[in-house]
Parts: sequence; C-alpha cells; structure tokens
Amino acid sequence: MSNSFFKTKSIESILKESDEGAKLKKSLTAFSLILLGVGAIIGAGLFSLTGIAAANNAGPAVTISFIIAASGCAFAGLCYAEFASMIPVAGSAYTYSYATMGELIAWTIGWDLILEYAVGAATVAISWSRYLIKLLEKWHVAHIPYRWMMSPFETVKIDGVEVSGIMNLPAVFITVLMSLILIRGIQESARFNAVIVALKITVVVVFIALGWSYIDEANYANYIPANTGAFENFGWTGIMTGAAVVFFAFIGFDAVSTAAQEAKNPQRDMPIGIMGSLIVCTILYVLFAHVMTGLENYQNFKNEAAPVALAIAATPYGFMQELIIIAILAGYSSVILVLLLGQSRVFFSMSKDGLIPKLFSDVHPKFQTPWKSNLLFAVLVSLFAAFVPVSIVGEMCSIGTLLAFVLVCIGILVLRKTRPDLPRAFKTPWVPFVPIMGILVCCYLMYALPLDTWIRLFAWMAVGFVVYFAYGKKNSKLNKSGSESGPNSNVLD
Repeated sequence: MSNSFFKTKSIESILKESDEGAKLKKSLTAFSLILLGVGAIIGAGLFSLTGIAAANNAGPAVTISFIIAASGCAFAGLCYAEFASMIPVAGSAYTYSYATMGELIAWTIGWDLILEYAVGAATVAISWSRYLIKLLEKWHVAHIPYRWMMSPFETVKIDGVEVSGIMNLPAVFITVLMSLILIRGIQESARFNAVIVALKITVVVVFIALGWSYIDEANYANYIPANTGAFENFGWTGIMTGAAVVFFAFIGFDAVSTAAQEAKNPQRDMPIGIMGSLIVCTILYVLFAHVMTGLENYQNFKNEAAPVALAIAATPYGFMQELIIIAILAGYSSVILVLLLGQSRVFFSMSKDGLIPKLFSDVHPKFQTPWKSNLLFAVLVSLFAAFVPVSIVGEMCSIGTLLAFVLVCIGILVLRKTRPDLPRAFKTPWVPFVPIMGILVCCYLMYALPLDTWIRLFAWMAVGFVVYFAYGKKNSKLNKSGSESGPNSNVLD
C-alpha cells in the first residue's frame, strides 16, 4: 500500500486553510455549545432506547448500562476536548485523524461519521413519529394512517388486525424541516435549540421529581435479571450489551466538536461545551432511567418505542402526558437539528480537502452555511427514517460512534508522541491512561453489539472504500500537492 495513504496534514496547514476561502460564521459561545451538546444528547437514547435496552438486555440495571456507557464517553470526551481546543475547525474526528494518522484513516472516520450522524438523526426522527402517534391518539383527531407512519419492515395490531407499514412520512417531514432551519443560519439554529433545550430539561426534571414518589419497589426485585443463555439477554453480559445500545444517547458531545469553526473562542469554549454537556446529561440519564424502570416493569417496554408515556400511566399525573409528549416532540427536533449540523460540517471539511465534490463546501452567500450538504442529508436521512426500523438504525449509529471514539483516543496518543511541542489550551489528563481506557471501553462495547450490526458496518465501510479509490484519492488536495505534509510543514497547496 502506498505511503500516500498515510500522509498527514500538518496542524499548521489545517488552521491556515480554515482561514482561507469560504468561511463559516463565528457566533457560538461556551453556553450555546453546552446547549448544543445537551440538545443532541437528551433524545432518543433517553426517551426511546432506554426502554428497548431495559426490555431486551439489562432490565432495571439499565441504569448501570448508562454509567458504563458514560465512563467510555468521559474518556473519549477528554480526548475530544484536547483536539477541539488545539484544532478548532469543522470536521471533528475526521480532521483530527487527518492530522495524526493520515488520509486513509481520515477518510475511514469521515465515512464512519456519515453513518453516525445520518443514522442517528434517522433514529430520532422515527421516535419523533411514534410520539406524534401518541399525541394524535390522545387528542382523538383524524390521524395519519399507521401504514404511513412505519417502515415497510414493521407491523402493528389495530383492533386485532395486523397492519404493515409503507413509509414513515412524519419522520421525513421533521428531517426536512430541521434541514431548512440549518440552511437559514447557525445563529438562528442555536437560538431555536436553546429554547427547545430549556423545555426538554424541564420535562426531564419534572418527570424525575413527580415520578419518584410513585416508584414500585417490586419492579426492582429482579434488578439484574438472570442471563437467558444468549450473550445479550440480561445478566452482566446483557448489561454490557445494553451499554453499547444506549451509547447512542451520548453522541451529542462529539457533535459539539464539529461546530468548532463557528465558536467565538474555541480554544477555551470547546472543552467546556464538550465536557459540560456530557456531565449534565449523564446525571439526568441515570436518574431518569431509574424512575422509568421503577414506575413500570421492564418487560412491558418490549417493542415499545414510546416508553415514557407508558411509565407516566403508572402515576396519577396522566393529564401531563400530552404536555410531556409535546415537549418530547420539540426535544427530538433539537436532536435532529444538531446531528444534521454535525454531518454537514464533516462533509464541509471533507469537501475542502478534495475527497468529495467541491459543491459540498459551497457556502450560501447570505446565510454562510454549507447549504448543499444540508440538502443532501435532508434526502439521505429522510430515506433512512422512512424505510428502516428504529432498532436497526439505533445499533448502527452506536457502532459508528464507538469507532470514531476509538480513533480519536488513538490520535491523542499519536500526537503526544509526534508533536509534544504543540500549544494545547486543554490537555487530556493522565495520558496514556485516559486514552487507553477510552480505547478499551469503546472496543468492548463494540464487541458487545450484535453480529448483524458488525456486518452492516463492514458493508458500509466497503462502500466507502470504493468511493475513496474511485474519487477521493484521485482528487485529494494533499496527494495533488505532491509532497509529504509532516509535523513541520506550514503550507499545503
């Protein structure tokens, strides 16, 4: 294999390029970055996948699954924080890998991030659709036929009759709407997100506070259900599988790093945004999952995409269901917004490097956003959300996220060895312990995911390598420059 595959871009050249050509608008503060992280983190993992992981993998011990997943995130988050303060440009793990491990690894992680963000947004859009069904049923209004709110691979029984889905139209609607808001501008998107996050946190806190008094201790009697004989079904191995499944819930903090080029003071504010959002959400997650599995037996969450509404029914606050569902719908909207934001910024960076067509780094002359990337993913994510079941897309997103985290942790080890002289506004503590633990935890969580999830990952990456060798390698600006870009290089043609 040619050494050109492992040519790296110097950090100096990456920073120089970010100041040239089309620029993204700098308008995000540390507080708005924390809100972006919280906006992405609190979503499907809390309101939907928590019930799935409890019913299929961990039982009430899903709270332990969240703690394990959060520990892996904390190790990776500290590594992300160092990179984001050192290389404050759009692209997140893609850009970090380009600076440390070379173009082929950078392409691999960039293609993987497409899987992470696009499939993640699709997962949330599907859950948004499910909660819309709940709301329409409570209002007793004419609702969209069920067949138009499910994928073709899903069925539901209505009055004893099994109905098969055709496509999920509401999921398509919310995906397109959030894409249009992103095209309108980053500052407008951040303001919209801030309002939604305030509402969403209020809902979570109210659920915990009111539900705590109505917990049925009998639901904790079998706190760690005995393993059924299958690795992923209960017991401690089930708890680990549950951690891998709910890991999807934490992807928001790495989406923060994709907005580094739009932060006012990225060296200071990016670490605050990444770690602040992770800490806040981990505390809320564990408390929320504890209350939810205490209100309703975990077995009743099986095949239930809207478990929160089911848990609320165990309290005398049934009248709050409608308000909470409305808040959840709004909250899901902010998750989709931030994930689509992250995806378009990764594409923006890949396009500027020549690995994908230039049109994806075209910035709108008025709104200063990569609007063509936003349009592309409005279509791509809509297709996922319309035709793929929620359990499959959730697991695909988890494995994509974990792979990104592993490569970022490796990148910190590489850069500490090759560029110890670089100024770092934030330094990952206890190196090499923290990045090594991040690698080990994330690799184990990947191992705990079902085999078919791995098969889908390999299939996706195979397609990515075909695209790279057919287009990316030939059009790469780094390869066209005809020179190695090493640690001391300052210019990249």
